[in-house]
Amino acid sequence: MKLSVIIPIYNEINTIKEIIAQVRAVRLTFNVWGGQAHEEVLTLERELVLVDDGSTDGTRDYLDTLRDAPDIQVIFHEQNQGKGGAVQTGLKHATGDIMIVQDADLEYDPRDYIQLIQPILEQRTKVVYGSRFRGGPTKAMFFWHMLGNQFLTFVTNLLYNTILTDMETCYKVFTQEVAQKLRLKAKGWGFDPEITVQIMLSGYRIYEVPISYTGREFEEGKKISWKDGFTVLWTLVKYRFTGFKGT
Repeated sequence: MKLSVIIPIYNEINTIKEIIAQVRAVRLTFNVWGGQAHEEVLTLERELVLVDDGSTDGTRDYLDTLRDAPDIQVIFHEQNQGKGGAVQTGLKHATGDIMIVQDADLEYDPRDYIQLIQPILEQRTKVVYGSRFRGGPTKAMFFWHMLGNQFLTFVTNLLYNTILTDMETCYKVFTQEVAQKLRLKAKGWGFDPEITVQIMLSGYRIYEVPISYTGREFEEGKKISWKDGFTVLWTLVKYRFTGFKGT
């Protein structure tokens, strides 16, 4: 089996080399239950799908040096499309049995891949979200960002009858089967609610596990703002009334 790590990138010259090294360093070996309670050891292959979304800070020059790496695909957007657009491109190129979205800014720790992927390998679910609010170690978040996140997650739960704690998490993990049913259109911050709603309206329940989180400051390059919350809210409401039909 293979894991595809989709990394949307925009002006991350200060972190991109480190996050690639961290993703490559993770040992993707799992102990899973087989028949008659027999434990089996499974090691996943991996590929990194790097989608540069029109960077202007030298990130593209660095990524260009990775084109010949056997475990990496590099795709360039000529113009910035937003995180959603970059993830959509990544999904089109990914070849893995399992997909995970990884931000390039070091806020999320690839060492959490083990607990994120394990439920899928054990066939307990086909979708796993890593939650920053289920007791994992975290660096303190901005209060208003936390409040906004919790409000939008509450709206998601209210509209779609679920009990998520972190709809806007970066760590969204799902099988190729799920990926093939998605029809994503949102280019910017509407990506998180859109993919979440499409997954649920396709009949899948989302399994959450706790993850670590080290939020960065605005001066370190954090990009999301309170205005993006309106895009998220509109996306949640729109799908509630228009529905979704995948493949």
